[in-house]
Amino acid sequence: MKPRIALLISTLGLAACGSPSGGTVPQTPQLQCGGLARSSDDLRFNVTDDTMRPIPHTHALRAQAIEDSEPCALRAPLRYHDGSVQTTPAIYVAFWGFQTYGDPSGEAARLTGFMNALGASSWLNTVTQYYQNGPSYITNPAAQLAGTWYDDVDPVPAHPRDADIKAEALRLAHHFGVSSTQRAYIVATPSGRNIRGFPRNYCAYHGEAPGAIAYTNLPYMSDGGHYCGAGSVNAGEAGKIDGVTIVAGHELAETQTDPAGGGWYDASGNEIADKCAWRNLRNTSFGTFGSFPTQPLWSNAAAGCAQ
Repeated sequence: MKPRIALLISTLGLAACGSPSGGTVPQTPQLQCGGLARSSDDLRFNVTDDTMRPIPHTHALRAQAIEDSEPCALRAPLRYHDGSVQTTPAIYVAFWGFQTYGDPSGEAARLTGFMNALGASSWLNTVTQYYQNGPSYITNPAAQLAGTWYDDVDPVPAHPRDADIKAEALRLAHHFGVSSTQRAYIVATPSGRNIRGFPRNYCAYHGEAPGAIAYTNLPYMSDGGHYCGAGSVNAGEAGKIDGVTIVAGHELAETQTDPAGGGWYDASGNEIADKCAWRNLRNTSFGTFGSFPTQPLWSNAAAGCAQ
């Protein structure tokens, strides 16, 4: 299956709260059209060497652009498509070439801090209402960040291809000796070493590499400026890396709920974070881990975006 790639388009909108987990399968509310705020179109793209062209079954994580209206379909609930979810998730991150090519904005520390904070957090708890056949629900265990790796042995191409990102995700799994469909493998690339099309065509994406490796291509967010979230929540220097946690959180939630394209998305193909992309961005407290800029996630239980 082609990689399911998340979509980010600047939006304004609805916030809601609450998401049950465990127990019986929840009934999906029927949503009515009219009166809600703006949202994104589900544009579909294929990641290639130099271009991004429309094809079925893939999603590009788009840079910010405001839509004038919200299609009715984007207010529809997420539906289960008989595939897998990550019921016992864990996260591994490769900071590929960060020591060789530099980390001028300090994105590695920000991403590591955020991934350390996510497990058992209220923000991520929205995913626990979604399940796979059984039903077996996604859990939200503490300490989900299982490992980080600074890979400066394998050189990063000036403009990596998707195949390069997949290969690095496989090296990441091999490095930790863990290859599992329950793991999210995030490949963060250093400043100036991003796949072509960033940031104007996309901000990041997730998909599946050979061996059922659920991987994310996370470019250097501050290279993308306002296209990928800089200054979306915080002003000045502090806001330069707002996009790191907004975008990474978006991709992680989608990886857990739809790692291989048969999980949860709506009738238009929008995943849990696509439906709330760039809405109600704010600094969210993660207790002793501090606060990080986040976007909401779609909750079927709340029939809206839950923060």
